[in-house]
Parts: sequence; structure tokens; C-alpha cells
Amino acid sequence: MTTSPGSPPGSPGARLDHVVRTFAGTLLEVLAGAVEPTAAITDVVIDDPREQAPARPGALLLCTTADAGDLPVLIDRAVACRAPALVVRAPLDLGQDLRERVERSGVVLLGLAGGATWAQLVVLLRSLLSTGASGEGLRAGMPVEDSFALANAIGALLEAPITIEDRDSQILAFSDRQSGTDQTRVETILGRGVPRHARRAQERAGVFKRLYASEKPLFIDTPQIEGAPGLPRVAIAIRAGDQVLGSIWAAVAEPLSEEKERVLVDAAKVVALHLLRQRIGVDIERQVRADLVATALGEGRAASSAIERLRLTDRTVTVVALSPTGTDSADVVAAAGQSRQQILERVTEAFAFHLSVAAPGAVAALVGDECCAIIPASTRKARGDATDLARDATDLARRVANDFLDRERASGPGGVVIGIGRAVPSSDPAGLARSRRDADRTLRVLRRQPDRPDQSDQPDQPDRLDRRVALFADVQLDALLLETGDRVREEGGLLDGPVARLRHHDRVHGTAMTDTVAHWLDHLGNTLNAAAAMDVHPNTFRYRLRRAADIARLDLRDPDARFAAMLELRLGPAHPADEDVRR
Repeated sequence: MTTSPGSPPGSPGARLDHVVRTFAGTLLEVLAGAVEPTAAITDVVIDDPREQAPARPGALLLCTTADAGDLPVLIDRAVACRAPALVVRAPLDLGQDLRERVERSGVVLLGLAGGATWAQLVVLLRSLLSTGASGEGLRAGMPVEDSFALANAIGALLEAPITIEDRDSQILAFSDRQSGTDQTRVETILGRGVPRHARRAQERAGVFKRLYASEKPLFIDTPQIEGAPGLPRVAIAIRAGDQVLGSIWAAVAEPLSEEKERVLVDAAKVVALHLLRQRIGVDIERQVRADLVATALGEGRAASSAIERLRLTDRTVTVVALSPTGTDSADVVAAAGQSRQQILERVTEAFAFHLSVAAPGAVAALVGDECCAIIPASTRKARGDATDLARDATDLARRVANDFLDRERASGPGGVVIGIGRAVPSSDPAGLARSRRDADRTLRVLRRQPDRPDQSDQPDQPDRLDRRVALFADVQLDALLLETGDRVREEGGLLDGPVARLRHHDRVHGTAMTDTVAHWLDHLGNTLNAAAAMDVHPNTFRYRLRRAADIARLDLRDPDARFAAMLELRLGPAHPADEDVRR
């Protein structure tokens, strides 16, 4: 065995499950065995049958020449040196006996995906192990090649201006000398993406289908495809294993020579490594941030340590929860062209970036199925009393949330709601957890209640009517009503009551007695206004009201009875069919 270069003893290492998640679908797949959450990788070792050098515990064994017949010996070797996993070239035909032997050993058998190289895997594992599970290496400044310098190097070798694009034709990097190309390329650079008309022309011509199916450079007569003057292109797909990460596009006057084609093929492999290393860095940083935020809000023993690592010690903070609306609807998700998880991740990253500018020191991460942020007051503890600091934190959170919503509205369709918890000292883990619950309860109110008209031109209207962003104090009673309704439904609903009797009558006879009483109560007993709201004659409304009171056995003159009816109406229908009647 030989230790791969760049895996020094004492490197931070990474959890095996994180390694598997990071490379799943691109480089690695689990062939047999169960991944233990506590298993850690601390070294990368290339297994060489000619050299049986000992490997330290925690090593990941790369069995570059192994086949199914070698597995029994390799498994015994992995167990002896306490290696949690070994990697072989996939696909591999495993019999039932071999599979059971792997599972009994406790070693995980991983397969290197077809098309991927051992060199790619070693380089990426080195990057992952050098940063460790904590990601501190990234924040300390792990060296990562500059994408634009890489683009310039490729452009110089090809003697042509190039762009590096993702699968959606968005620009990741570009080289110099773009001004001498054509109008489409200039628009691409200025807009940081291929113009829509050019992208559609390429799709109609089957360019991407041919590009992603080929491992060689593709010459594209762009002027003929787009019907506009310009230069042809030579493009090649950027691959990691069987996955296409993007493409490189060179603006040329004629097809490349064989030598330059080989240069472009090699360049695509280098760019693939670069993009994967960037992806690893971003994923690690995002995961570390999410873990710290979740720990800080979890009220556990590690909460104080997480707050310290987030640099929020001795601050007054408030917790903010954010969620896109409509992501439970398949139609909305399909229209956005993204999965619910992708929408959540996009909104979280956008909010985190917004906070980095609007509220320095704040942190945001995807925790569970919502974005959670911890926003500190703009002043520190020594500069103000507790009340002022609490007001400062909540005012800042409200201002930041409203600014973000304005930007989201301007950037395109899709709604977002934001709940803001109470302000608490960061040194109080229980208080932080309570603020998180406040924000969650606020989000639930904002999601459940119908949209209200925009109140921006009505300054005398209370903030709680915005229904897009709210402090918990704004909606505390609404939250209590929702939770009371939950409790009632958990116990089987109200056994009897005036509103329950009205709903039953409406369901059986197709009447609107419940709405009649509800409108009368909402208008504080003003019959004329209630009748107008239901668009009926006042005399008709009075008759219906008397009839409803008789059916419900409800004394409308009794203030306690009126309050009980109003509360029962606010708790919502106890029977599923009641909802259809009210619609």
C-alpha cells in the first residue's frame, strides 16, 4: 500500500457518510455494506499488491487493480488495518456470498463510476480531507485555482477566446479578447449567460444533444444555426464520470487542429476537477454553516459553542424563519422548473447573501425544510440597555426582511413569507430555541391565512396585515388560535356547540347559516353592513339571522355566547365536509 501524495498524517479528515454524499452520482456509489454515521476517513491509500505497507486506521483504500476475485483478501486487509471502506472500479458483479461477507465485515464497498479516473478521485479526496468535516480549512483560505485565470490559460493555448458555461448556459468564467468575436458572444459576456434566442436556436438544432453525447470537441456553425453574422464555435462537454457539469466554448474561424483538439480535451478534464473542487468547497461551507445554526438553535449542550463559532457571543439576537410559499403545490414547483428542495436552497442562499450586505454578522442556513437566520442587534451589549437592544434587533430584522422581499418581488415570480421571533441574549440557549419556535409559529400563521390587500398606501393599518413578514408579537393571538384548533381536532373536534350545529345544518340542507352569523359577528352586530357584505337585502339577512340563532340555540344578546361563537368560528371547521360548504 502507498499513501497518496498530499494526505499528510494528522489531516482533519471527513465523515464517511459525507464523502459518500459529496461524490454520489458523480464519482462514487455504494456497492455493498452500510455506511455508519460515526465512521471517519483520515487518509487515502492506494492499494498496491506489490507493496504491503501498513495503513493507519481510518484509511480509505483505493483498490485500482482489483476485481471480484480479489475481494475476500481485500476485505480481510481492510478489517485488519481498520479501514472503514475500500473503493473498486464499478460495475462489479458481486455474488450473494461476497455481498454477505462485505456486510458481516463492517467495511463499506464503494464503486468508482464509469468514466471517472482514479486521479480525479484522489485529487478531490485530498481537497475534502484537507478541509475536514468542520470546513475550517476553507475559511482559513484553502487555495483554489481562479476560474478566470484558468479560462485565460485555455484561451491562450487554443489562441481563441473561450467561455466556461454550466448546463443552463450561464457563464462561470471567460477569457480575455472577447470584444473581437461577435454580437452574441458580447451579449453572453455582458448578460453572464447565453442570450435566450441563441440558446433556443442551439436547442432546435440539437447542439446540446450532440455535445453531451460526445467526448470529443464539436464544431458548430453558429452563424448558420442562429441566422446571424458571427464566428463558429468549438465546444466540448465538461464531465465528471458520467455526469455533465457544463461545457467550454471557443469562438473560432475554422475547426481546430488535431493538436488543439487534444488540448481542449485535456482542458475539459482540468476544468471538471476545478468545478468539482469548487462544488466541494461550497457544499462543505454550506453544511458547516447549517450544522452550526441548527446546533445553536437546538437548546443542547453544544449551543454555546456553536454561538461562539458563529461569532455571536454577547450579542442580542433574534431568530428569523423564511419559507417560499406555494412549494407544496406540484403546479407551482413544475412551473418554476425546480424541485421544492432546489427552491428552498436558492432562497436560502439569496437570503444569506442579502444578510452579508444588509446585516453584517448575521448567519443564515437551511435547517430542515426552512431557512433559519440569526440576526444580531447592530449595537453591542455594552452600548445599550436590554430593551433598546431588543428593539434594535427586531427593527433590524424587520427592515432586512422587507428589503429582501422587495428584491425578491423585483427579481421575478414566487412568494416568500418571513417570521421574526423575539429578541434574546445569545448567551441563553433556551431563549434562542424559544425565538426559533416564535419564528416557526409566525411562519405558520403567514402560510395559513389568506393574502390580504397591499397595505403599503395605508400607513394607519397595523403591520400584522402585511401577511408577508411579521414579528411574533404581531401574530401571537393568531398562533394561539391555530394551536388551540389543533388541540381541539386532536381530541376529535367539538362534540357540540352553536357553530357545529350550524355547520351540520348547512352541510345537510345546502344553506349558508354559518356565514350569516359569521358576517354579523364580524361587523359587530351591524345588520346593514353585514347584509351588504353578503349582498342580500337587510330584511332577508335579519330573517336568516333569527333562523340561524334558532337552529344553533345561540343567544346573540349574551356577550359570552357571542365570544364563544366567534372563537369556534376562528378555530375552523371540525368536519372535512364543512370546508366545501363554506366555499
